[in-house]
Amino acid sequence: MPKTRSKRAPHGKKPPVSVVEVVTFSNDASIPRRRRLDKSSRSTHRTPTVLADVAWGGMNTLARAALIFASAALFHAAVDREDEWKSYYFSRKKSSAKLHVPSGVDENTRRALTIYLGGGECVWEAPIFDVPTNLDFYKTLIVGYPSGDKRMIFQQMEALTGWAAKDEWDFEYLGQSNHPFIKANYPHHEGIWGWGTNADQVVMVIRNIRLSMEEYHDILYDIGYAKTWEEATMNLENLYATRPPIEAFYEWRDLRVMDEANWYGWFIDYWMEGGLMRDYFTHKITTPKHWNMLMRPTLYTRGELDYNIVVGADTIVSPSFDPHCEDGDISGGCQPVLVVSAEKLRDYTEGPSETELIANLLRGNPKMSPYVIDREAWNCVWRELIVKGKGLKTVLDRPAALQKYSFSAEMLDMMLWNLNRTITKYSTDEWNHLATASRIVELLSEHTLLIQSELDDVKAGRRQLTEKDILGPKERERRRLAAIAEGKKVESEDRRKANLKYFDAMEKEHRASKERRVKEAQRERQAQRKDERRAERKRLRNDPVSRSN
Repeated sequence: MPKTRSKRAPHGKKPPVSVVEVVTFSNDASIPRRRRLDKSSRSTHRTPTVLADVAWGGMNTLARAALIFASAALFHAAVDREDEWKSYYFSRKKSSAKLHVPSGVDENTRRALTIYLGGGECVWEAPIFDVPTNLDFYKTLIVGYPSGDKRMIFQQMEALTGWAAKDEWDFEYLGQSNHPFIKANYPHHEGIWGWGTNADQVVMVIRNIRLSMEEYHDILYDIGYAKTWEEATMNLENLYATRPPIEAFYEWRDLRVMDEANWYGWFIDYWMEGGLMRDYFTHKITTPKHWNMLMRPTLYTRGELDYNIVVGADTIVSPSFDPHCEDGDISGGCQPVLVVSAEKLRDYTEGPSETELIANLLRGNPKMSPYVIDREAWNCVWRELIVKGKGLKTVLDRPAALQKYSFSAEMLDMMLWNLNRTITKYSTDEWNHLATASRIVELLSEHTLLIQSELDDVKAGRRQLTEKDILGPKERERRRLAAIAEGKKVESEDRRKANLKYFDAMEKEHRASKERRVKEAQRERQAQRKDERRAERKRLRNDPVSRSN
């Protein structure tokens, strides 16, 4: 008999009794099968439920009750052993269940899965965060340049299937688990291959390079100039007594964003070429030694990473691949099976088609298809997440999320160079037979037109630049020299270099702090496992029945 959770009715009212269909489990693997909640339901269960204090237009009392019961019961059905499935993401004030909550999700935030009601309508309830280990998924790795858009994609997958996603750092920090969807920035230095061998296929998210660079500014600001900077400097041993002025941060940020513009295309190449090792400044094939240095950019200066110094300008380099890809850590290979666009996903015309791409990928695998909601509900999934804004907060929820900063002509030219390089590469006969390569060309070509239009505005003076904008070293130096000519006071050259070193140290400490927390968590897990084994041995020694067996 499925277990349900009864709640007290609001305002002292007696809860109504409803008849709805509940989740059933297959005999072989305890796999929940999605069932349509409609009048033709065969399997029913009577239980008291609570009417939500929400006006659901056009629904009668019975339908409302059925809706709420279904939301609570869909993934709360018991398996043979209750302890195999006991985390249902209830409020922590009302439940002692141990929950996994991914990075960026506070304990009061609810993310929604979808229950299909028929007629293209759906209703939401929280997905399962603690995923049972006995289920055999075909797991999807969602990769993309650091930004909030991967979150939009994995929310689609969660809503389509009812299962939660997990971040690459959470795997490293909290340990391995059976989550079917994994979000990753790897091989970018903000990421880590933390999921081990838990992925089977790759989906790559493409976002406009301009918006990616703008969002990366926010990452850098959090490292070097946010209110939490005191915490980040705890281990700098008072190397820097004071924080440099905001203008110094802008100068450092501009240099970093220029590097990131190169890494944007390098990131795409890494996955499309199945983990081929390349230099992210020259895009040349590189050596494992150089690659390992590139993967830790906070430990080296740009000069120390120079290709000609580490590898040699005339050196003939044989192709090498990331061992994770070469050793088959992703069972289906590192090359993406699908490329999706976050911009198109949130477009009111093209968005539903993007959801359909994601849903078809999941439904096309026999290990995932049992969990994918009815096709008639896919538009509802898109509408609930994108139009109505349900689920976890995404980049769309940020105040003035789009185009908070302007870019100089130098920075826009750098972006266009990288886009055109990537478009040219994946338009060749070597690549254009792949649907993923054609999609990359399509998306980047659209982004190129937008950036070219902005560049035209900047050159024509229609877009005015300020000091806080992302100006690049040439424009910022031009302004510094102009200030000197006007007799204004500016930072000395020595002071400027010291300021840049300060922010380099902050970024290095940011990475080191993450790695320290991971190692500490790993030690705690190892100690816990030892304690559990010790307790089990003690129990066996003290249990005469166990000893006799």
